[in-house]
Amino acid sequence: MTATQGTATQGTATQGMTEQGVIRRKLTAARNEVPEGGPGADRCWRLALARAARDHLKTALEVPTLSLSRVGLAEVLEVPPDRALLAVLEGPGEGLGVLSIAPEILQAMVETLTIGRVAAGAATSRKPTRTDAAMIAPMIDAALCDLEDGLAQEADLVWAGGWRYASFLDDPRPLGLMLEDFGYRLLRAEVDLGHGARKGTIILALPAEGRGRLPTRASTKPARDDAQTQRAFAEALAEEVEGAECRLDAVLARVCLSLSRVVGLAVGDVLPLSGASLERVSIEGIDGRKMSEGKLGQNRGMRALRLGAAVADSRTPVSAVRPMAPLGETPPAGLRQTG
Repeated sequence: MTATQGTATQGTATQGMTEQGVIRRKLTAARNEVPEGGPGADRCWRLALARAARDHLKTALEVPTLSLSRVGLAEVLEVPPDRALLAVLEGPGEGLGVLSIAPEILQAMVETLTIGRVAAGAATSRKPTRTDAAMIAPMIDAALCDLEDGLAQEADLVWAGGWRYASFLDDPRPLGLMLEDFGYRLLRAEVDLGHGARKGTIILALPAEGRGRLPTRASTKPARDDAQTQRAFAEALAEEVEGAECRLDAVLARVCLSLSRVVGLAVGDVLPLSGASLERVSIEGIDGRKMSEGKLGQNRGMRALRLGAAVADSRTPVSAVRPMAPLGETPPAGLRQTG
């Protein structure tokens, strides 16, 4: 009875260690595996196609539906429609991929490049030529480059980045010999070109095994605390305030004249400033508010002003203070000017 229990206990322990080893290997593999990246590639490919058509074809391209799947080589060879343009792509690690453009979409692209618009009527079924491929190659490269830029910080960059146009196949049969026999990621886009003038598919097939560069992580700078932020703001504000100009006027006296008297002034006329004193010069702001008083003098041959104590709580501008008695006649209200 004791021996049987010992054997059962040893078996349970061995089974537990085996399960732990399996779990440990799975966790290690999960850490080493590059994540799929979620909606990165399909979102960026949709935008890349639209931008490439806008920049190179000068027409609108919309992608109503787009799917991302993993398939084998046999399915890749069966996906392209009949008479589609097959563009062979080169990528990281000497990898090869393929991009197929449906014949109706290809014809619409060629028409846009040649006559500036999509011709009316249904597309004619014809075999694509090297001239077609040469005309479309810049757009293909632009879309692939935009896809790579959009995935700069996405995990999908490992398998979807770094691809460019390499050559054209006028016959799909050699494709099975050129591509390696392993898994592929398939981006199938149902596109609408020229605001519904033509509809078809653009299919991008790339090796599922990522051979490209890893995405760059966004640099995270430590956030400054509130005190440091407020101190930096205060220093910047002080620098701006200290660099601002402040105009002050030194006023000896004011006289009130009628408009007719002002209009009649001529060179040589003398205006007596009754009540003016060099000992009490008013320092005022541009709004006429009295800020301080001072004495008029000189320093090194130049007129100077010795400032006195500031006027506390001086809120009434000088323009609102009753003016001095006018010279000669009393001008009517509304025709008084300050000079």
